Amino acid sequence: MIKLFNIKRFTILVLVVMSINTYGQNKSLYFPDSVWLANDSVEELGYDSQKLSEISKYIIDRLNTTGLMVVVNGKILFEYGDIEELSYIASCRKSLLSMMFGKYVKNGTIDLDLTLEELDVNDVNGLLPIERQATIRDLITARSGIYHPRSNDGDDTQYAPERGSIKPGTYFLYNNWDFNAAGGIFEKLTNKDIYETFEHDVASPIQMQDFKIEKQQKSGDSTKSNYLAYHFWISTRDMARIGLLMLNNGNWDGVQVIPDEWVKLSTSTITPTSQFNPAFKREWKLAYGYLWWIWNDDNKIFEGAYYASGAYGQYLLIIPKLNMVISHKTKYAYKRRTDFPLFRELVYKIIDSKRE
Repeated sequence: MIKLFNIKRFTILVLVVMSINTYGQNKSLYFPDSVWLANDSVEELGYDSQKLSEISKYIIDRLNTTGLMVVVNGKILFEYGDIEELSYIASCRKSLLSMMFGKYVKNGTIDLDLTLEELDVNDVNGLLPIERQATIRDLITARSGIYHPRSNDGDDTQYAPERGSIKPGTYFLYNNWDFNAAGGIFEKLTNKDIYETFEHDVASPIQMQDFKIEKQQKSGDSTKSNYLAYHFWISTRDMARIGLLMLNNGNWDGVQVIPDEWVKLSTSTITPTSQFNPAFKREWKLAYGYLWWIWNDDNKIFEGAYYASGAYGQYLLIIPKLNMVISHKTKYAYKRRTDFPLFRELVYKIIDSKRE
């Protein structure tokens, strides 16, 4: 009887440990290994194959899509174009940096409330005293109030208030100086290269098929700012893997690649629509987290949805309510672009293909 009791206790303990180890893992998800196989049946996933086939014609007629991959429950629902080619992901890079921050915030390497003054961070021709009071948290939420010249374009700096007029943390403006400096600070505090860290901490654990570290490179005008843009070249299907990792709260088939509490924090609303600047951007009905855009929509299906966005048509959308990831690429080198309203329309068409 004593031995039996001990065996039962051990069994209960094992079950508890297993429960702890799989916390946050979505049991309904399939995780691909080094090769991501297509799903055998669209209907099996609850979607209409005829409606999905019509999306291809819509893309050809209306969009400039280079690659598209739609994943449901971790399985390929729909794909279009070249999903293997490495191409520029523009500002989606910022969401990748957000992912990398999580591990080092959790282990104490990065304190988000350190100020630039405490970090001894400066730039070409200097920062103003008030600007040096901005924290890392202010940078990764685009609320620093720092309007120093940035090394690359592609933001809303042209709408910035006068330098020194904004108290850090009080005013949202999508500003590349913030994002580039955040990358520089990440490397300074971790003593690690961004690309090597991404390869080790993210690409390898989730077995990204096409990632090549030699293709990644920084760019920008260093006479304007010391902080260059850390651009990435990633394939459509590897972007989908990143989305699947985020969908499962940073857990990849039982391995916690990104702390789940960081995924939840970074994809929650920090800046609501009402605080967007310039004011006309409020018409977009979006919100912003920690380097992730929050998808606001009256449709309950989009509750908790968020996405990465890059110029010319780079999007990675995660829709938790549907266990869905949509990875969309438009290759800049082909001089094409797919603006957000058209991408949104595509998303609606994909969702409309779901059977009742």
